[in-house]
Order: sequence, then C-alpha cells, then structure tokens
Amino acid sequence: MFISCQGLLPPVDETAEKIRRAIKARDTYGSVLHKVQHIKAKEPHQNKETDISSSETSMELVPSTDNQLVATNTTNSQIIQQAKSKALPMPKPQWHAPWKLYRVISGHLGWVRCVAVEPGNEWFATGSADKIIKIWDLATGKLKLSLTGHVGSVRGLTVSPRHPYLFSCGDDRTVKCWDLEYNKVIRHYHGHLSSVNTISLHPTIDVLITAGRDSTARVWDVRTKANVYTLTGHTNTIASVVTQAAEPQVITGSHDCTIRLWDLAAGKSLCTLTNHKKSVRSVTLHPTLYMFASASPDNIKQWKCPEGNFIQNLPGHNAIINSICVNPEGVLVSGADNGTMCFWDWRTGYNFQRLQAPVQPGSMDSESGIFSMTFDQSGSRLITTEADKTVKLYKEDDTATEESHPVNWKPNMKRSRF
Repeated sequence: MFISCQGLLPPVDETAEKIRRAIKARDTYGSVLHKVQHIKAKEPHQNKETDISSSETSMELVPSTDNQLVATNTTNSQIIQQAKSKALPMPKPQWHAPWKLYRVISGHLGWVRCVAVEPGNEWFATGSADKIIKIWDLATGKLKLSLTGHVGSVRGLTVSPRHPYLFSCGDDRTVKCWDLEYNKVIRHYHGHLSSVNTISLHPTIDVLITAGRDSTARVWDVRTKANVYTLTGHTNTIASVVTQAAEPQVITGSHDCTIRLWDLAAGKSLCTLTNHKKSVRSVTLHPTLYMFASASPDNIKQWKCPEGNFIQNLPGHNAIINSICVNPEGVLVSGADNGTMCFWDWRTGYNFQRLQAPVQPGSMDSESGIFSMTFDQSGSRLITTEADKTVKLYKEDDTATEESHPVNWKPNMKRSRF
C-alpha cells in the first residue's frame, strides 16, 4: 500500500533541503565548523602526499558546512597528544600553615552552642545551654559582660555591622534584639512555633532571617518587628541560614537533606539542591568568591552562585559535621560531633590537616563535640564552641614552613561525581 503511495509524495526542494542541512550542521557542529573551513582553505596549497602505514593511521570524520563528513588523516600518536592537551591538569593545592590551639576559655555552665564576632574585631559573643550570652575580649580572652534574658538554650547569635545591636535566638522560641549601649533587650520578634536554631542578618538591608524546628525561615523587619515573609518549603528542621547581598540572598540548609536558595524580593524558593543524602547541618558563604559550601555526614559540597551549580565534593570527614567556616585565604574548616576538625584547601578540596583538641579536664570524652565555629574578621584566628563547656581559639603556626610541613599530595584522577 505504501509503495503505491510513494509516487504521490511531493518532490524534494533541493534548496530548502540544503538550507536545512546547513542550519543543522551549524547547530550541531558549530564549535568545529571554523576548523573544517580552515582545513579546506589549506588543502589547495598543500599537495604533499604522505605514506602512512595502515596500522598507524586512523580516519577522523569532521563535519563540513553542508553537513558532509570530511575524512582527515591523523596518526594515533597525534590523537593521544590532542587528548592530553585537552585534559585539564589536576591543580596542586596551595600551601597553608598548620593550625594550633593557643587558648581555652571556660566560663559557661552548659554546652556552648553558638558564636559571633563583632565587626570591629575587638570582642566576640557566645551563647550557651546555660541560657546566658557571654561577651569575651578577643585579644585577651577575658569575660567582659554576661547577658541574661533567655529562658532556654541560646542557639544563634549575630552582631549588626551598622547598629550597636546583638541579635539572639534560642530554644525558648524567642528572637531578641539587644542594645549594646544599654546591655538590655529592646525588641522581641514573635512568630516561631518551635525552637529557633539559626539566625542571620542581611548585610545591606535591615532585615533579619531566623529559622528553626518549625521548618520555616522567617524574614523580620529589624525596626518594625514585622514578619515580612515566612519562607516555607522545607519538610524538616532548618539547621543553617546564611544571607548575602547578591542573589540568592538567602540560603537555607535543612535536616530534610536539601538546600534551598530563596528569592528575597518575591519571598519564594528559587531552586532546591537535592545532592546531599543526609541532613545538611551547616552552610557557609565564601568571603570573596561567589560560592558557598554545605556540610553533611556524607560529604562537604561546594556550590557556585547564583544557580547553585555543583562544583566538587570534599570527602573524608566521616562524622556528623555540625559547623563549617571559610576564611579569605581559602582555608575551609569543618567541626564534627566527635570533636574532630578537618582543614581543607578550598580550591582543590585537599585535606591538609586534622585536629582533635583534648576535652576540658573533668569532662567525659563523649563531650568533645564541636557545635559551632567562626573565623574572626581578619581570618587569622578560629573560634570554636564545644560540648565540654569551653570556647577554644586556634591560630596558624608561625614557625611552620613549606619544608617543615610539606604538602603530601598525589593527583587523584578519579574524582567522585555525586
């Protein structure tokens, strides 16, 4: 039946067919078309014939502009050389000095859950399960002030760079704004239905973002105390929230194993990153690059803003990672429930140091967990808050050199992609 109908088909328009093939060739092989045209232009000038044995010769088909395949003779050695030149070399990690513990501060009577450094880099604040916020001198480690007012464990702190304000949140479902000129609470932000785990202040707009066990992130106007947005979408506790001036302005990590990037203008989720297989407990922004990292027991992952493109995995810290932070020199630090700390080179993902500080005398070995950590404003000192009720400060070893602590690095060609 179909054979008899073939004579009724309309004739093929040669011009239209040629245009269609040219468009398809440009669409499919656009990246190599200029090379083919270059070879064709050279062919009239090159009339040399080379005798190459069939064992060493391979025919490579290159598409031309009119969608025809042109055969070019290349030897196997040339193909290998081309492949080698195209392959990206594994970058060698930058050398970083090893870090060492230089001060242990004790004073809290409960687990120290959070830490925030003041923008002027003169003091830092810690919040604890003993319901007290303590302010310490960064240079000497001496206690300057204790703030009481929470009736539950203090879980998050942040200091405003534009106002003399300290913001805190905790298990008592409250978010407080402290005026540091009078050392007392001047505002409360009511709305969370359960404990508030994390808090972040927008760097350029006067809004505050808090999140916690009710699976929502709430955006507050600092001055009017109004709940501007309630960012819903996560299905489990939100463990970490960070903000930046550029898109995405809000990033949240949750125990539902996802990371969400939020459009602050619309109050909606831009996209959801589902690469992690286990709960995401910490998210940190790189201070200079347009990137961020997230930590989970399965891996530390690096992402590129604004779409949240996956960059690489940092495998090896096989523990429940509670906190990560990164300094401008590209040192990423991760702290875990078992008290271990891993130091990574941000660019290559090379783990150049592992540490485990001894617990406070009188504490159990099981109380060695690290709950939060941050670098000071210069990036030269690292502050960790721990389950043995202490605050520990680390700095780079001044005596270390590349000869005394060489980079023990071997290029690993098998990069895990998951």
